[in-house]
Amino acid sequence: MLRILFIAALLLNALVFAFTQGWLDSITGLRARGDSDPTRLARQVQPEQLQLLNAQAAKSVQARACLEFGPLMGDDALRSVQAQLDKAGIAASQWQDQRAEQAGVWAVATIRFPNKDFQQRKEETYKRMRINFEYLAGPPEEVPTMVLSRHGSEKAAEAALEAMSQRALKGLRVMQLQAASSLHVLRFAQADGVTQGKLRGIKELGEGRACPASGAPATADSAAASAASSAR
Repeated sequence: MLRILFIAALLLNALVFAFTQGWLDSITGLRARGDSDPTRLARQVQPEQLQLLNAQAAKSVQARACLEFGPLMGDDALRSVQAQLDKAGIAASQWQDQRAEQAGVWAVATIRFPNKDFQQRKEETYKRMRINFEYLAGPPEEVPTMVLSRHGSEKAAEAALEAMSQRALKGLRVMQLQAASSLHVLRFAQADGVTQGKLRGIKELGEGRACPASGAPATADSAAASAASSAR
């Protein structure tokens, strides 16, 4: 009996010794030495990117600013930027989407000119009748085409086409130059230095700018008006 107790005590001491040396960590799932510094160091992710900041740099990181980015043209562009923000660890609660609707643009335009001679005769006709025109920039399959007027709705463009038809002008049509779309301006009201650095890394956002002063027109509405004006 004493021999059995002696052997059991010996085995128990051996197990305790093995455990305290960490030999059984992988078997038991318990760490004999706890969460020691070497263990924490081994768990670091990209430790070479860690930097110690002096007081001035730390203050700069903590400084907050209100920034706006955009406008982003359309909902697809917004979704793409949202994915980039999520990837950068910028929560949706840190920004606001200031949305505005941009109306489509329709035009009274000529048919695509089949040759230079036909194009020249049309230019001479419109100049003689004092009708302003400009050339359509694209798409390639529509060039060369003249645009005689631009309108904010298809109905208005059709009315203008009818008026020109009354002047015996032929070879004209209504075409859509720009579809209606949404404009999105993203506002980060309290962006600290870390967030600002992440935002600069998202190329789709473009250059940020300080938020307008209180009482200024809504940025998205201003962007929509600017975009509509440039379309004309």
